[in-house]
Amino acid sequence: MDWKPNRQSSIPVYKQIAAHIEQLISNGEYPAGSVLPSERALSKELQVNRSTIVAAFEELRALGIIESLQGKGTIVSKNIWGGTNRRIPNWEKLIETGSFLPNPSMMRTIRKEMYHQDLIDLASGELSPELSASPYFRKILATGDFTYHVGYDHPQGNLNLRQTIAQHLKEYRNISATPSSILVTSGAQQALYLIVQCLLQKGDAVAIEDPSYCYSLPLFKSAGIRSFLLPSDEQGVDPEDIIDLYKKHRIKMVFLNPNFQNPTGSLLHIDRRKRILEISSYYGIPIVEDDPYSLTAFDQTKVPTLKSLDQNGTVLYISSLSKIVASGLRIGWIFGPQKAIERLADAKQQIDFGHSIIPEWVAKQFLSSEDFPIHLQKLRNSLACNRDKIVFSLHDLLGDQVEFFAPDGGIHLWCKVKSEIDEQQLLNESIRRGVVYVPGSIFGTKKGYARFTFGRASEDHIYDAMTRFSEALRHHV
Repeated sequence: MDWKPNRQSSIPVYKQIAAHIEQLISNGEYPAGSVLPSERALSKELQVNRSTIVAAFEELRALGIIESLQGKGTIVSKNIWGGTNRRIPNWEKLIETGSFLPNPSMMRTIRKEMYHQDLIDLASGELSPELSASPYFRKILATGDFTYHVGYDHPQGNLNLRQTIAQHLKEYRNISATPSSILVTSGAQQALYLIVQCLLQKGDAVAIEDPSYCYSLPLFKSAGIRSFLLPSDEQGVDPEDIIDLYKKHRIKMVFLNPNFQNPTGSLLHIDRRKRILEISSYYGIPIVEDDPYSLTAFDQTKVPTLKSLDQNGTVLYISSLSKIVASGLRIGWIFGPQKAIERLADAKQQIDFGHSIIPEWVAKQFLSSEDFPIHLQKLRNSLACNRDKIVFSLHDLLGDQVEFFAPDGGIHLWCKVKSEIDEQQLLNESIRRGVVYVPGSIFGTKKGYARFTFGRASEDHIYDAMTRFSEALRHHV
């Protein structure tokens, strides 16, 4: 809980805590029958003595709001409102039976820890404030002439922004697009959600990389989609594995992240790209290309996207500004066949009535400005320095205890720990020492790996972060 007791108040701290917990129970955050945090956990979280929590619990226990059960701990009374004729919604049951599944428990733990300011964050897949385009946004907001109507806009997104995205795709990614075939989304994740919900149905089979960011997403299971894994190496997936999965399971789609892939940082080999497109066209299997990182190539090479090589219209192309501009801007897009885009736009309109015009206007102004290429160059240089620092740190601190290859772009480094580890215990020990990262099993079947993201932490903190991880590893093994 973010709340803290007011030590300047005349009300005793234990009474403040009791009142706050009672309010949370009344709001339904702790439903009847649910287990409250332990006295030890609450005392640490609220930074009070354990005796203060004991007193607060005694206050609530006297009111009949909570009770203690042997072997279970302190729970919210099942009849807290004092009348058996009143029924309280069974929130626990509703949570368990909802069709939209939660994120994996380990990922929820990581995301909760990432908000602690005393942790060095090597887990978050976003840019640090120093690498984002915030200074340019302030300039746009201070000097720009905002004349757009502040109301519902076109279901596919503001036309001016879609025209700018089309120009951007041509200039930076060698993709010829039309505004009518582009849908503006709230980042790439909403794009993936729309595709799964609108173009697939329960029981369909899809192929995803192993390891893959998609593996960590519960959206496939929530929709009843069967996902099958494509093993990958430093050159990406083997195209022939797609044929095998098609023949065995009649896969309906293939989801790929070919450029500086999340989490491995790998780059799909050009020959494999061409073969995948041949297979896609021959069997009629759509490819969903998720491309957040292609513009981050440290040597400024223009990485060919699958869509730029697609001559048969089999690729649905997803990208966003989250990994190169700012995640909080919430601007992404899908480019593909117009009929498919119209279907996805209709679904998005049902969900949120279309995108907000204000971030669309900011994105349009920035993408079409002279500041965008300047920002992009600074970003590449900074990410390359961060990559070099984490590579140096691993060599210096862990030497032959780990294996990895240095990516040529993106924001992730995929690292194998050679000794046998318990991923949860190593993560817990690392967090205790002040660094958070993502264990490899969240992304697929490979065990003993860690994804270190070097886009969020500052260069000055990376060596310190890896020192803490190396200490946690030595303690663990």
